[in-house]
Amino acid sequence: MATVVLGAQWGDEGKGKIVDVLSEGVPLCCRAQGGHNAGHTIVKNGKTFDVHILPSGVLTEGCVNLIGTGCVIYVPGFFKEMKMLDDHGIDTKDRILISDRCHVDLDLHTKVDGLEEVELGKGSIGTTGKGIGPTYSTKATRSGVHIADIFNKAYFDEKVHHLYSGYKKRYGDLLQYDIEDELKRFDEYRVSLEPFVVDQVPLIESAVKGNVRMLVEGANALMLDIDNGTYPYVTSSNTGLGGIFTGLHLHPRKIKETIGVVKAYTTRVGGGPFPSEQLNDIGERLQQIGREYGVTTGRKRRCGWLDLVVVKFSNAINWYDSINLTKLDILDDFDKVKVATEYHYQGKKLASFPADLHILENMEVKYETLPGWKSETVGLRKYEDLPENARKYVEYIEKFVGVKVKYIGTGPGRESMITR
Repeated sequence: MATVVLGAQWGDEGKGKIVDVLSEGVPLCCRAQGGHNAGHTIVKNGKTFDVHILPSGVLTEGCVNLIGTGCVIYVPGFFKEMKMLDDHGIDTKDRILISDRCHVDLDLHTKVDGLEEVELGKGSIGTTGKGIGPTYSTKATRSGVHIADIFNKAYFDEKVHHLYSGYKKRYGDLLQYDIEDELKRFDEYRVSLEPFVVDQVPLIESAVKGNVRMLVEGANALMLDIDNGTYPYVTSSNTGLGGIFTGLHLHPRKIKETIGVVKAYTTRVGGGPFPSEQLNDIGERLQQIGREYGVTTGRKRRCGWLDLVVVKFSNAINWYDSINLTKLDILDDFDKVKVATEYHYQGKKLASFPADLHILENMEVKYETLPGWKSETVGLRKYEDLPENARKYVEYIEKFVGVKVKYIGTGPGRESMITR
């Protein structure tokens, strides 16, 4: 049976921590989509680890970690993370697997990513610049490169030359890229990568038939989903529950629980709509107290009040069984806390989160104001120990969304977690 952990907002909710906690005793932890644009921070034994493409179960002894078919792999980044773990004494032998159907994110894609952002000008997406969008684009146009292709040198080189030729015709001298240098490096990767690569289909099939416990980690979050997010200010994969099935081939009736990870306020990185954003001292306080910097890019995150319209919309797509509310402690010193509860446009209440960017830019957000608790919650382990107003905040979220808040984060460490 599988437990699925998904981001319910715009990412950076703290999925890595709950995955790390739940991975204890779990034989298999999987990533289904995304690339090294996803940054998960895990604090374990007093050390902070940032992983980008590796699943967050990698720090748990005995847990095998699979990078699934729906992911795109930047091979140098993969080996960089492996070296980081090795430098910290983390034993990864026989615990890291890559589906041979993953697509390869080349340096070529990274170069093109930057050029595409320049072309968009003021309408730029604010990507991480990691080549994720161009890699998924070539996947969709059937000109991409599989991990499996790496092991046939002539075929791999031919495909990369074909990609380069097409991009060179489009960008000319603007594209500064040394194709022979990249191909030469893949001659080295070809040998060192091979032990990690597997056929995912029989692996997952065997795990399902053997009733092996699985933990599935979503990358990014629902509001960055290519179909359901704030398009075009989204990532290039399906970040919701649907992406788990296409990216892992998981049996749809073998999911035990789907957990939506919700930050106690809201953040996002990059451009795009953000209805509850606070471009004032509130936003600054949330950013500073919450140490809101992107794990992958280092950029400041935009900050605002918790948007329950977003969370309810997210739940309508992902059907959460429970919520992991993270970073509650960041709100400890606020006299009052607000939550966005309604959107209004031209005098009418909207039924849900709208797809129309024009509406998003011109609508009015209605807030509910709740009393703060002005008391430290850092490190609390029991729900009963939370201040009364903090409990009321949690219960307001539960009632509004219609999903139980099962886990509550009260600090960065894995031990700072309340389980109800």
